[in-house]
Amino acid sequence: MSNRLLHSQSPYLLQHAHNPVDWMPWGPEALEKANSENKPILVSIGYSACHWCHVMERESFEDEATAEIMNAHFVCIKIDREERPDIDNIYMDAVQAMGLQGGWPLNVFLMPNQKPFYGGTYFPNQQWKGLLSNIADAFEKHEDQLAESAEGFGTSLNRRETDKYGISAGNQELDADELAEIATKIISQFDSDWGGMNRVPKFPMPAIWHFILDYAVLSKNEAMLEKVFFTLKKIGMGGIYDQLRGGFARYSVDGEWFAPHFEKMLYDNGQLLELYAKAYQVSKDEFFKEKVTETVAWLEAEMLNGEGGFHAAQDADSEGVEGKFYVWTYEELKELIPEELPWFSKLYNLKPGGNWEDGVNILFQTEEEETIAKEFGMSLVEFQSKLKEIKAQLLEIRNQRIYPGKDDKILSGWNGLMSSGLIQAFYATGEKSMLELAIRNLEFLENKLLIDGVLHRAYKNGSAYTPGFLEDYAAVIRASMMVFEATGKARWLDFARSLTDFCLAEFYDESDGFFYFNNPTAEKLIANKKELFDNVIPASNSIMARNLHRLSLFTYEEKYTEIASKMLGGMKELILKEPGFLCNWASLFLEKLVPTAEIAIVGKGAPEKATEFQQNYSPNMIMAFSESLTENAAILSDKTPDPSGNALIYVCFDHACRKPVNNYQEAISQLPYLA
Repeated sequence: MSNRLLHSQSPYLLQHAHNPVDWMPWGPEALEKANSENKPILVSIGYSACHWCHVMERESFEDEATAEIMNAHFVCIKIDREERPDIDNIYMDAVQAMGLQGGWPLNVFLMPNQKPFYGGTYFPNQQWKGLLSNIADAFEKHEDQLAESAEGFGTSLNRRETDKYGISAGNQELDADELAEIATKIISQFDSDWGGMNRVPKFPMPAIWHFILDYAVLSKNEAMLEKVFFTLKKIGMGGIYDQLRGGFARYSVDGEWFAPHFEKMLYDNGQLLELYAKAYQVSKDEFFKEKVTETVAWLEAEMLNGEGGFHAAQDADSEGVEGKFYVWTYEELKELIPEELPWFSKLYNLKPGGNWEDGVNILFQTEEEETIAKEFGMSLVEFQSKLKEIKAQLLEIRNQRIYPGKDDKILSGWNGLMSSGLIQAFYATGEKSMLELAIRNLEFLENKLLIDGVLHRAYKNGSAYTPGFLEDYAAVIRASMMVFEATGKARWLDFARSLTDFCLAEFYDESDGFFYFNNPTAEKLIANKKELFDNVIPASNSIMARNLHRLSLFTYEEKYTEIASKMLGGMKELILKEPGFLCNWASLFLEKLVPTAEIAIVGKGAPEKATEFQQNYSPNMIMAFSESLTENAAILSDKTPDPSGNALIYVCFDHACRKPVNNYQEAISQLPYLA
C-alpha cells in the first residue's frame, strides 16, 4: 500500500509513502480536496533526522486503526520542514500563539481555508487517536466555533513581526557602552562548569560565540576570549562531537555536551567549522585545528553528492535505535583493544556497565589528553600517535555497521553555510582542497539550483525544486562574497550582487524596511513571515543585513548600506533587551560601530600578501586583491602598485584610504580596536 507521497523527492516524505494514512504533499490538490469535501486539514511537519518524528510514525502513522480515523475525517498533509521552512514558520507560530509548546513533529489542525485552530507536537498513539476523534466530532457539531477560533489565529498570524515587537526601521546612534552591555548580558548566562549557555538541553549556538569571539578580539578582552575557547573545548570533547569520525550532532539532552540526539545537520557543521577555524587562527591551539580537519574529512567521506553539493543531514537512528551506530559496549572494546583499553576508557569515561542507557558507552572526554598521557607514563606525542591509531581502527570497525539514515537532498542555504565554513577552514589550515570544495559547491549551486535567475531551495535526482527562501539567498550571497575574498575572482562578487538585487526586488518590504522569509509572489500562503530572531541558524534578515553592509564596501553602492543601517536601527532596542537571540544582529552592530576595514591589495605579489591576511583572523575586515590594475570591483578602482609594480596594501575606511603600505604588519597596525 502506498500514498501520494510516493512521487516526492524528500527522503522524509518518502519514509511515509507506505503508511496506511492517505498522506498528500502540500499543494493545490490537497488544499482543493479539503475545500470541496469540507474537511479539516491535518498538517504534520517533520524532517528525516528527527527522532520523535520516527517514533510517532511507528506508533501512529503505521497503525491501521489510527490511519482509518485520519483518512475518514481529515485531509492529511505531510511536510518536510527543511523543504518548506516557510510553512513550518507559519504553523509553528500558530501553535505557540495557542500557548502550546513548539517542536517536531509538529501536528496542526486547520480549517479547509488553511487557518489553524489546534496543534501540538508528539502525541502517544492512544492520546493521538482520542484527539483525532474529539476534533472530528467538534468539526461536525461546532464547525462555526472552530472557524471563529481559526479566524482569531489567522489574524494573529498576519500581524507583521515589526508591529508585534514595535520595530520601525531607521538610523540610530550606536554606542560602544551599549555594545559592552550586550556582550556582558550574554556572558552573564555563561555556564562556567561546562561552557555554552547555562541551560538544558544544550545547543552550540554558533552565532553567540561568533559575536563574543569578535567582540573579545576587538576589545582585547582575554577573559571573554577564554570563555569562547572553553566552550569550544567542552563541545569538542563532548559526546555531541563524533570522536572517531568528526562532525557535530545537533544538541545534547544534558548540560554537559554528553548525550546528544545523534543527528548531524549540515547547517550546524558549516557554522561550527567556521567557528573552530577562527578559534584556531586566534589561539593557535591544535585542538581546534584537529576538529576542523576531522569534520572536513567526515564531510568529504559521507556528505558529498558527487556533483559538488552536500547532503542535508545524517539520522540519529540506525536499525530503529537512536545512536546505535555511534556507541560501544565495554565487552566489545575489550575484545578489540584489550591492551589500550585502560587508558582509552579513562580518556573517554567508559564504564563496564555503560556510561549511558542500555549498557552502552558514548565516547565522552572530560580530561586533557596530556593528563591521561602522564598518568599512563606516556609522552603527549606518543599518546596522540596511539590514540590516532586506535581511532582509525575503531572507525574501520564502526563503518561495517549499518549506517544511520541519510537525508540526501541538497538545500542551497545550508550548502551556503557549509561553503563559508570551508573557506574559513582553508584560511586556518592552508589546505587548498577545502577552498576547492567550497568553490565546487558554489559552482554546483549556480549551475543546478539557479534557474532563470531564481535560486531554488532543494535539489535531488538531477532536478531543482521549490523557489528559494531568504535563508537560501542570504547564505549563498555571504559564501559568494567570501569566495571573492579568497580567490580575487570578480565573478563571485557579481554573483553575490545579482542575488542581492533579486532579493531587493522580490523579498524586500519597503513599508517596514525588512525582508520577507518567503517570496510573496512565488506562492499564496495565509501569511508572509519575516524572520528576525537569530536561532541555531541566524535570522535570514540579520544575515542579509550583514551582506548588504559588506556588499556596499566592495561596490561603493550606498543603497546597500543605507538599508542595512536602517534594519540595524530598527532592531537596536531589541538587541539591547534580548541579545542572546539576536547575536548575529549584535555582530552587525559591532561591524558598524568599529569601522569595517576595507583592504585593497594591487600589484605583483598581491595573492601572497592577501594570504597573510587570510591566515591571521581579523574581525571587521573585508578584502579584495588583484595583481593587475582593475575596475572589476569598486574597492580596487584607482589603486596602484608601487613604482616597480609590486603590490601595495591600501587600508580604507568608508572609502577613504590611509597611506598605502607594502607589508602586513604595517597594514594591521592601522586597524582600529574597541577602546
